[in-house]
Amino acid sequence: MNKLFAILLFTGLIFSCNNSKKEKLSAFDIQNKTNNHPGKKLMETNCYLCHSPTASNQDRIGPPMIAIKEHYKVNNISKEDFITSIQDWIKNPNSKNAKMPNEVKRFGVMPKQYYPEKTIAQIAEYLYDFEIEQPNWYKSSNKNNTPKQPTTANFKNLPYADRGLKYALTTKAVLGKNLMGTIQKKGTIEALSFCNERAYPLTDSMAIVHKANIKRVSDKPRNPNNKANLEELNYINTFKQVISKGDEPQPIVKETENNAHVYYPIITNNMCLQCHGKPNKTIEKATLNKINTLYPNDKAVGYNINEVRGIWSISFEK
Repeated sequence: MNKLFAILLFTGLIFSCNNSKKEKLSAFDIQNKTNNHPGKKLMETNCYLCHSPTASNQDRIGPPMIAIKEHYKVNNISKEDFITSIQDWIKNPNSKNAKMPNEVKRFGVMPKQYYPEKTIAQIAEYLYDFEIEQPNWYKSSNKNNTPKQPTTANFKNLPYADRGLKYALTTKAVLGKNLMGTIQKKGTIEALSFCNERAYPLTDSMAIVHKANIKRVSDKPRNPNNKANLEELNYINTFKQVISKGDEPQPIVKETENNAHVYYPIITNNMCLQCHGKPNKTIEKATLNKINTLYPNDKAVGYNINEVRGIWSISFEK
């Protein structure tokens, strides 16, 4: 009898250990699936300029993505309806149909910009299915949702394309936060002065942080120092073809023996057109006069939404 009990106990322990291993493997698989979902990277690339999980509550230009998720994922909404609702807002952002009216009052309506439907669908699917990062200060209204806190990534461990993209996006976030903050508080004309006086120092400061060479160059530069060279012009034309087809752009990587060089497009949105659109149409006369004063040889006008205005040109040691 004691022998039989020992056998049963031993067998139970074996099954218990196996089940524990399965649970750990399952948790690993879930995390792996989360990290590899295409919507995660697309969200970080396209949304985190304004909706970053790391910005403080006072020092931000839009609500965090976790807040957007909680305002859209309500009343047992299906994934299909959730995705459609997100897509409808992106296609036509306006205060009348806003699900987050308090945030619209604080930050204004988000600039209208074009994204491929597939891109928005993948981001929305990721939002719906997975836990996402949230700021330390944010208090979730969903008791069943316990998002993970963001962690500081070591960019040097990333593939060169992702590493260069992170350098570009973090620099873009610093510039964008200051630029949009200036527009909201002081208007477009003051934002031109900011770009003239502060864009280069801020870019250089991020280059020092990342130990990289970070530039923004264009085929139609506003500042002559941002004129693209022949190689960069080829990459600009390549990205123009990608965007014209409605595809999601991917970083272009060129390697030398000791360095990696990464290129990524700068795409116009509705906000950009205040200074880079059609003269006397989307660019007001007073703004145009200020541009001509600051940049007598300006070429960076005439754009519409979703056009390549230039590229990030970033190099760093391998």
